[in-house]
Amino acid sequence: MPNTKSAERRMRNSARKQSRNHSVKSRLHTLEKNYLSLLGAGKKDDAAKGLRTISSAFDKAVKAGVVQRATANRKKSRLALQLVRAK
Repeated sequence: MPNTKSAERRMRNSARKQSRNHSVKSRLHTLEKNYLSLLGAGKKDDAAKGLRTISSAFDKAVKAGVVQRATANRKKSRLALQLVRAK
């Protein structure tokens, strides 16, 4: 348990940020999973739309500070390569 008022406040803030980060990362994983399933099914047009969606989601996560920029860029690049290879 926190001993000071400021420690209590930091604990509340940390819990709130942790919850938000978790939901954003969960959404990213879900989008990535859906995108890969579209690629696996051979639906390239839908997968291209999904790639735009997931790229936007990664950019928003970077802007919010949930994911580092290099990590997001690496993942976007690899997902785009998979789409190119599928075509």
